[in-house]
Amino acid sequence: MFSIPFLTVPPLRAARGTVRLPGSKSISNRVLLLAGLSEGTTVVRDLLDSDDTRVMLDALRALGCGVAAQGPDWHITGLGGQLSTKTADLFLGNAGTAMRPLTAALAVLAATQQGTFELKGIPRMHERPIGDLVDALRQLGCPIDYLGNEGYPPLRLRPGSAPLDTSAPIRVRGDVSSQFLTALLLGLPLVSDAGPVTIEVEGELTSKPYIEITLNLLARFGILVRRDGWARFTIPQGSRYRSPGDIHVEGDASSASYFVALGAIAAHGGRAVRIEGVGDDSIQGDIRFVDAARAMGADVTSGPGWLEVRRGAWPLKAIDLDCNHIPDAAMTLAVMALFAEGTTRLTNIASWRVKETDRIAAMATELRKLGARVVEGADFIEVAAPERWSAASIHTYDDHRIAMCFSLAAFNPLARPAGHVPVRILDPRCVGKTFPDYFEALFDVVEADSADVPVLTIDGPTASGKGTLASAVAIALGYHFLDSGALYRATALAAMQAGVTDTDEAGLARVAAGLQLKFTGHQIWLAGVEVSDDLRQEHVGAMASRVSTFPSVRDALKALQLSHRRVPGLVADGRDMGTVIFPGADLKVFVTASAAVRAERRHKQLISKGIPANIDSLRADLEARDLRDQSRTVAPLKPAEDAKLFDNSQLTVDQCVAQVLEWWEAKQAF
Repeated sequence: MFSIPFLTVPPLRAARGTVRLPGSKSISNRVLLLAGLSEGTTVVRDLLDSDDTRVMLDALRALGCGVAAQGPDWHITGLGGQLSTKTADLFLGNAGTAMRPLTAALAVLAATQQGTFELKGIPRMHERPIGDLVDALRQLGCPIDYLGNEGYPPLRLRPGSAPLDTSAPIRVRGDVSSQFLTALLLGLPLVSDAGPVTIEVEGELTSKPYIEITLNLLARFGILVRRDGWARFTIPQGSRYRSPGDIHVEGDASSASYFVALGAIAAHGGRAVRIEGVGDDSIQGDIRFVDAARAMGADVTSGPGWLEVRRGAWPLKAIDLDCNHIPDAAMTLAVMALFAEGTTRLTNIASWRVKETDRIAAMATELRKLGARVVEGADFIEVAAPERWSAASIHTYDDHRIAMCFSLAAFNPLARPAGHVPVRILDPRCVGKTFPDYFEALFDVVEADSADVPVLTIDGPTASGKGTLASAVAIALGYHFLDSGALYRATALAAMQAGVTDTDEAGLARVAAGLQLKFTGHQIWLAGVEVSDDLRQEHVGAMASRVSTFPSVRDALKALQLSHRRVPGLVADGRDMGTVIFPGADLKVFVTASAAVRAERRHKQLISKGIPANIDSLRADLEARDLRDQSRTVAPLKPAEDAKLFDNSQLTVDQCVAQVLEWWEAKQAF
């Protein structure tokens, strides 16, 4: 997952490939709580790994459940409806799928088994209403205190002084959030010993498909709820949670919406986007997003556990849709409207206003930044495509779905009228709530013109710190990193291992052409072996300097270097990155330092790794390399004419990174 303050997505033009979805958040947290309330051990397979599930797992541990990961599976040993821990303070982040159900389950357990629990989250969670659920639980006799503002978390759940009263129906509003009803359905089987427990819904129930998920999972755990339409639900007397033993979490249908939309927009010219993990057998209501996408023009085929999407009608068609059945996925429709002919109207979405943020206001604000024409109301939004696209920094409001759906706006070169602007996603790490690897998954299946993928080059002599600087800048921007010097050092090391001498140009070129090299963070792998430290040895560097003088070796490595220019961008480090490999780079930096400073740096680096070194010989070797590199006939070491010159002799790495990022930002459209 990207852990950077922003991620800039360049203009994109096509998509193809396969995406494997993470597990459903809605199913994951329901299953975890049900397993925690059941007797025995439940093996949960394909559980979503996200912020929301982590806080639920932490809560179950704090309550005394057995929680153990075994490979990709989770083994949850439940409480059997009996508290083993009578007091706990639970932090639930911004996870409504944890806060609301845990409130209901722990309120009845605290009241009947003399427990005391405090539930809190991040500041936004303390702005999300929970009063209707608390009012319903108080009807039973559950003592619940607000620790902040009335009607909102944080909460304290206390022991009861009298038995809970389940004789009368428990009334709860249904028009604010379906999570209130879900919470009661999950919690009230714990007090069904004396008789059946009835829940009556007041008002129109929102997000009905999420209640279908709840009922489906309750049945898997042995609770067969009777219902009268969407207004009355009855939990049978003596209901007991029974572990199914083994349960699979299907892929997240809400997350599928971004890739269904991606296929509808960008899988053209024979391309297709295949989505695995959710299909036409899904129990999730958001699978019905497929119908809305088809109405806008998507060509979708499906089967058990998979979807395949291609562009159908183009431009897309505007729609007028009641979105009560797909409230989360409907946000993706609002972004698809940027590529549609006409005005798209999405209605019955009042629940957007009480989600991770006020999503109606947030979507309207961010869509307008791109140039869209937007009308918003209490429970609707209307979106028409831009007449002129604008580069925009999208504020995500700590809302994962805003970050994900607005990434699709980067396909603006395909729109009519077309744009050619990047889209910046602020705080991309917020996708960790449901899909931590979303951007990696997206970038694996998108295509862009090479010229649209930004490149920043950092050149300079040996031991000038260019590699450290380039790596840090790449991390700060979320870009790919190319250490071109490592390619030559890897060629030298591989040649040594193969017995190829440093004078055998043809043999060295064959070694270079066959390199199996992989960069992962700060590690470098050669033919499956981690060689980061080996490549820094002096004799390897010396041979690399000699190897790099051969034209055929440089030609063999050029295509490999150019292949690193991939979405979202590239920071390339090397002695000729800005002059030979990427002469059209968006920003070129040439760093240097005196031979004395560089020798001192190299000496400290080698000594820290236990490698003996002499500072005088290091300096002499650096000066010799500088002369050789500057005077070679092939790609001599020199700054590009338009490079920013940068002597970093007296600067820290952080100061160097700050300077380069300042230059980079000055060139951006935001």
